[in-house]
Amino acid sequence: MDSNRRDFLKKASLLSGVAISLPSINQDAFGAAPRFNMSGYAAPKIDKVRVAVIGLGMRGPGAVDRLSYIDGAEIVALCDKHPERVAKAQKILTNKGLPEAKSYSGEDGWQALLKEMELDLVYICTPWSYHAPMSIAAMKAGAHAACEVPIGLTVKECWDVVKTSEETKKHCMMLENCCYDFFEMLTLNMVRQGMFGELVHAEGAYIHDLLELNFNKNGYDNMWRLRENIKMNGNLYPTHGIGPIAQCLNINRGDRMTHLVAMQSNDFMMADRARELAAEDSFYQQFVGKKYRGNMDTTLIKTEKGKTMMVQHDVTSPRPYSRIHLLSGTKGFAQKYPKEGIAFGHSFVKEEQLKELYEKYTPELIRFIGEKAKAVGGHGGMDFMMDWRLIDCLRNGLPLDQDVYDGASWSVIVPLSCESVAKNSRTVTIPDFTRGAWRSNKPHDLTLNGGGNTGIRPKISKDQKNQLKVD
Repeated sequence: MDSNRRDFLKKASLLSGVAISLPSINQDAFGAAPRFNMSGYAAPKIDKVRVAVIGLGMRGPGAVDRLSYIDGAEIVALCDKHPERVAKAQKILTNKGLPEAKSYSGEDGWQALLKEMELDLVYICTPWSYHAPMSIAAMKAGAHAACEVPIGLTVKECWDVVKTSEETKKHCMMLENCCYDFFEMLTLNMVRQGMFGELVHAEGAYIHDLLELNFNKNGYDNMWRLRENIKMNGNLYPTHGIGPIAQCLNINRGDRMTHLVAMQSNDFMMADRARELAAEDSFYQQFVGKKYRGNMDTTLIKTEKGKTMMVQHDVTSPRPYSRIHLLSGTKGFAQKYPKEGIAFGHSFVKEEQLKELYEKYTPELIRFIGEKAKAVGGHGGMDFMMDWRLIDCLRNGLPLDQDVYDGASWSVIVPLSCESVAKNSRTVTIPDFTRGAWRSNKPHDLTLNGGGNTGIRPKISKDQKNQLKVD
């Protein structure tokens, strides 16, 4: 027996009976490559942003409507698997006197669109499984990508989106609209001004009773969202909750998330609902006997600087809607849901004081476009403010408020929470998609930062109806 084999057997015997900890798939194996830092990157100015909207089911029509109001944004292509949806979205444009966009449909229509059209921005509103492939293809085709949440469902997808953005120098913004809600932006500005001192802990959530919508035949196309609740067992929709608090904690811009643990209840509702529906309609028999995601997922996250975050997900329980949005600092506290409140001690400030804080700390972006955003709509105006700001940044050559690292790090909570739940709430490492650049990346600017040259058309007809959709 040679000495190398003897050494190997000797070492192996020492490890006998010892649990060997192998690196999880979430480690940086996919990220060890030269790159260009997209944080703070300002792409060349685009005078008129040629936009294609892909996915015209739940979210897409509202995006078409909102974008149609923004000067400098021209919707040049519309695409959906179902041609009747494309035709319906065309009417949103023609009813406003705007020209029809080029139509694409069918399972592979989006690929033909990217091959044939010269585009500046691809706006993606499709089911989750398409998000990463479409974002990557859009950037490789020479366009910036704006994609609904989450931007990827696996760690590898998140890495691939990041690497493609760096290689192409094309923006990839995840459309996290909750970062543009009014209280969230107010508290972010207050954090920037030091009003809460050093933030220590933050909480976010997506608690929204979607049980009946998920089981509705006429809801999500081919019941895709219900199927995702069967395939994955974790926090499937973390970005609404984590996006605003991650910005407050300067995640990827001075701090980073290092690890998480996720604990989840069993399912006490979805399997029962499937059986109830199947007893009345054989269509639902396909969903009987499946193992569904648990009702409530609670994910705890720690940052490099020792801050903590809690993110919850529950879309089945009969309880009031809540995204929580809680900030706890050394000098103050803020909380949204069930109502907005700010405190600098044991008690919340009174309504009059809260109004004064709004007057003093409302960011410039809201002062400039907030009332018009409310008039156009989209979850109270935050959707339109997000879209307007995106176009404004592209037209004026400004860095985006949310870059590809934000999209990847907020989305990767989906697979990592599933991994932790599967391992009986074991700790899981969160990749550093910035590869160390978080130490020097600067927090995004809350001012218009030289923008403001774009705006919506000045008149909105009185009968304009907001195209709000449940997401």
